[in-house]
Amino acid sequence: MRFSENWLRTLVNPSCSSNELAQALTMAGLEVESVEAVAPSFDKVVVAEVVSMQKHPNADRLNVCQVDVGMAGSKLLQVVCGAPNVDVGVKVPCALVDAHLPDFVIKQSKLRGVESFGMLCSAKELGLSENADGLLLLPENAPNGMNFRDFYALDDRVFILKLTPNRADCLGVFGVAREVAAITATDFVLPEIESAKSEITDTITVCVDKPEMCPLYCGRVVREVSLDVSTPLWMVHRLERGGIRAINVVVDILNYVMLEMGQPMHAFDLARIGSEYSGKIYVRYAKTGEYLELLNGENLELQSDMLVISDETEPLALAGIMGGIRSSVQLETTDVFLESAFFSPEVISGKTFRLGFSSDSAHRFERGVNFAATRDALERATNLILSICGGKAGPITEVKNILPKRNVVKVRLERIKRLLGIGMESRQISEIFTRLRFNFFIDDEVFHVTPPPYRFDLAIEEDFIEEVARIYGYDHIPASLPRPIMSMLPESEVINLSPARLKHILISRDYREVINYAFVDANWELDFVNNLSPVVLKNPIASQMSVMRSSLIGGLVANLQFNLNHKQNRVRIFEIGCCFTNNEGNYQQTENIAGLCYGDVVPEQWGQVARNIDFFDVKMDVESLFWPEQVRFEKFSHPTLHPGKSAQIYKNDKVVGWLGEMHPRLQRKYDLPKPAILFELHIDSLSVRALPKVKKLSKFPPVRRDIAIVVANHISAQMLLESMNAEKAAIISEIHLFDIYSGKGMESGKKSLAFRILLQDSEKTLVDKEVDEAIAKLISILESKYNAKLRG
Repeated sequence: MRFSENWLRTLVNPSCSSNELAQALTMAGLEVESVEAVAPSFDKVVVAEVVSMQKHPNADRLNVCQVDVGMAGSKLLQVVCGAPNVDVGVKVPCALVDAHLPDFVIKQSKLRGVESFGMLCSAKELGLSENADGLLLLPENAPNGMNFRDFYALDDRVFILKLTPNRADCLGVFGVAREVAAITATDFVLPEIESAKSEITDTITVCVDKPEMCPLYCGRVVREVSLDVSTPLWMVHRLERGGIRAINVVVDILNYVMLEMGQPMHAFDLARIGSEYSGKIYVRYAKTGEYLELLNGENLELQSDMLVISDETEPLALAGIMGGIRSSVQLETTDVFLESAFFSPEVISGKTFRLGFSSDSAHRFERGVNFAATRDALERATNLILSICGGKAGPITEVKNILPKRNVVKVRLERIKRLLGIGMESRQISEIFTRLRFNFFIDDEVFHVTPPPYRFDLAIEEDFIEEVARIYGYDHIPASLPRPIMSMLPESEVINLSPARLKHILISRDYREVINYAFVDANWELDFVNNLSPVVLKNPIASQMSVMRSSLIGGLVANLQFNLNHKQNRVRIFEIGCCFTNNEGNYQQTENIAGLCYGDVVPEQWGQVARNIDFFDVKMDVESLFWPEQVRFEKFSHPTLHPGKSAQIYKNDKVVGWLGEMHPRLQRKYDLPKPAILFELHIDSLSVRALPKVKKLSKFPPVRRDIAIVVANHISAQMLLESMNAEKAAIISEIHLFDIYSGKGMESGKKSLAFRILLQDSEKTLVDKEVDEAIAKLISILESKYNAKLRG
């Protein structure tokens, strides 16, 4: 938002400097991005009129001018000028002798033998423009001899506000003035807006098809408008300093009212609405196949969610965004239809992003405009048009539906004190709300406040408390340290393992970390997870990155292929990252850790025979991540893994991941010479560990016994270990499987498992009888549960 400081001070004039005003606005939440001078410093430049002119005797492109600079006795000043647009009767700025311009000083001099007592100036020479084709021509009514800075109001500054989206009320000078008055406790006066006199009865019927999208539409016919007149200089200056260029007088007036009141407006050439000056205006959604050539020259194909203003035949304007060329006001226009409306922010929001361009109207409508001033803005614009351009106005056509409700909000004095941390009285709050022009009443220290129609950001109690803090002054709120009541809280005796610690464990086991995109190929989701409904991206950055990953394995396999292509035949990598699932529209995000091993178990060396890494090598790496806690591995099937070389991982009877060798089908599809070993774990199962328990070390020697039992092939070693550990004697400290045998000499369908059993007592040395009884109990457990037999 840009505006002239001089314009602002005609409405509210606080007793503070420009810099102090900028600081006050910034501290109240309206950040002033910059304050810029309208023009650089220069002096002794006056309004001058060229009275006579003759060719320079010694130069074809120079003219000797006699100019009236308002000197006593009607004395003329001789100035030599080479500008192409200099002519008798024009009024221009004239720099007198000893004038200090931005880049040089004017001296009395001779040009090709003819004396010159000054210089006729262009906008570029005065620092008002970067380019200039000739002299800066002034209006005919400019008084000769007047200080040009005063005439052009150059002792002015432009404030540039960096408004947040919720402060649309300050997208007009009236709104900024209202805010300045509240901040500085200064009175401000708005121009009185009178209803324009209706001299004709002409109207246009307005039909609003979607009242919820356009709750208020006001229109008026104005005939016999003259566009030959120039826009007043004061208005041009305010427009230019507000960042808007002058176009024609009617459009300039509507833009001026927008800058003034924050209400965008539009003017249609009445002759181009309908046929024979009697048409209708429709506010509706665009139809399929409709096009509209906009004022910016773009021939836009309209979409069905775009609100348009149309006549009986075709769209005339894109509602709230930009008008069309066909119905635009041109120099030959004599009759106009003025539009002032309130469009719902929802119907405008997001359209400019999709279209690739924005406009001042859209910028305001998508944030919300003051619907209570829609009719006043039309009256204001009509009065300005009639006073500047002439014409005859008709009555206002108004289509009004349900406008946004302004619900009363209760603001408690005690809550204001508690949130702001300062002691405030009802009198102070009332004064602030009055300065903000809020309607309110007080009931038992509760303020019942009705938000004004121009403040869409005020809806809950905290919004009004923030208003109190803004106007009171953030810098007036004393800084104080909080004084909490502290007490010791119980802390769970668990170890929180950070992802960094997990990385350190795997790196110490010869892994390398990789980081991949969460956007993956849809085929990976089918191959590695059999995911038929992945999270699909609406706007993928590449065709092969169209879905969100639900597993980290696809990226690791791609990393493996990349390394193999670069002759790296031993790969051990891992990744920690987020995965995403779609459960019937319920999107979830989880963090996983996954790893891949390929090639030799150790780097090639002379001291160890080379062999490919296998399931059990990686199983040991996975167990190291969970240490000192124990996890259980059970056979299961997974679309990525070999049916006979895969396991699901359980911790405390809860599935926490899987481990296995890549399925031969995928190994062939991804052109891998050897099988890869993969694992993937839920990282939340690794983040918390039970605190290790202290156990007394025995000073007595342990006793070892080995037993070999024969069981059916379908019975797993894990089942046997769990049964023995559950019912073992107290003196048994460890049971460990160290051998499995099946084959020659073994009954069909049977296998032999050998266990190492360590026995130890912390109080005494064990005797053979105690050891034999403990071993016999284990054998008895296995015989009764699994029909196991002791192998001879």
